[in-house]
Amino acid sequence: MTRTLPLASLLTALSLPAFAAEVAFDDQWQTQKFPFQADNEYGLGGDTLTVASDDSVSLVYRRTPDLAGSETASWTWDVLEGVPATDLSVKGGDDRNLALYFVFSDPDTATELEDASLRSLLNEDDVRILVYVRGGQSAPGTVLDSPYLGERGKTIVLSGTGTGAEEVDVNLTEDLQDAFGTRPSELLGIAVSSDSDDTDSTVDATISGLTLK
Repeated sequence: MTRTLPLASLLTALSLPAFAAEVAFDDQWQTQKFPFQADNEYGLGGDTLTVASDDSVSLVYRRTPDLAGSETASWTWDVLEGVPATDLSVKGGDDRNLALYFVFSDPDTATELEDASLRSLLNEDDVRILVYVRGGQSAPGTVLDSPYLGERGKTIVLSGTGTGAEEVDVNLTEDLQDAFGTRPSELLGIAVSSDSDDTDSTVDATISGLTLK
């Protein structure tokens, strides 16, 4: 026998927020180093990632097969010490306090790249990458071509240099549409970086409460 939900129950179900998942900073994260560069120090602390960059640059990343359909993201980032303002469009001169990378592709490419490294993901022609940045000299909301990713990536400036904590909410679907004219359906992975090697400076920062929905 078919059972029908009462109208009140149906309306309640429809009004519930979409499922949200906090991404733990745990042993699923891996470090991606760069040749001939000193590495950052990352501290994996459950709901918080500590970031220390001292004339250095590297990334920490994880794959997200269980969060492939995520449409929004939120987090808090707190900068205690940071780099000076730089031109984020210039390769080799684009230090920034913090950056979060969200890597997307179509389902077929996602299957092909299931076991690929972060370096392979970032160099794959069919991926699209949003890079949300805290730092640089551009006004908040500026969208820049990535000097490293070519047509695959866009840098979105959320705030400039400076210290203090900021809460962030981004709409991944809308930003993909605005940046690339399409929304690839699969979120393949997330990366975090800090970059202080060009300005010989120091970053002391945290990211916490990284939540996808």
